[in-house]
Amino acid sequence: MADGSNQHVESASAPVGFAQILDEVTLQRARRGDAQAFAAIYDRYGHACYNLALRILGEPSAAEDIVQDVFVRLITNLRGFRGDAPFGAWLKRMVTNATIDALRSRQRHVDVERDALPALATTDDTDDRVDAWTLLMRLSPRARAVVVLHELEGHTHKELAQWFGQSESYSKSILARALAQLHGRVRGAGGQHDDE
Repeated sequence: MADGSNQHVESASAPVGFAQILDEVTLQRARRGDAQAFAAIYDRYGHACYNLALRILGEPSAAEDIVQDVFVRLITNLRGFRGDAPFGAWLKRMVTNATIDALRSRQRHVDVERDALPALATTDDTDDRVDAWTLLMRLSPRARAVVVLHELEGHTHKELAQWFGQSESYSKSILARALAQLHGRVRGAGGQHDDE
């Protein structure tokens, strides 16, 4: 009985998501094209990849597409992984780049209104609670990406500027407006919806 509780404590403190460690044996097998090694990598990191893409893009099917695309690219790009950073951090950057590319593609091909998503994320006027997901979904895709990448994932404005091909002041401005919009919506919860 004591052994089981020790195992529970050890597993509770084990790294999760992108912080998980990829063992060298699995990495080398995957580099040689071993399908079981790729499956092991997917099993270990697939959920974290999906969650990051979903938080940025806000659409389950788009997040699934990103994960599929990243893991297909991983097959050929894995040979380029030098090990300068942990594997999870390297993979996280691949997912982030893929989601930002998807946002750019959307902006080129579809004229999306700034708040096209609120209809999908409306709250019941009688419900005084405000959840973070609903608030994020009310932001434009680019504003949501900046909020998620800066505030939740901890990326710097310099990194955001590079990813979006803009200046640091651009991401600072997007972030400031998005946070003000979110704060306004929190204050307006409970039947008082602010019109943008």
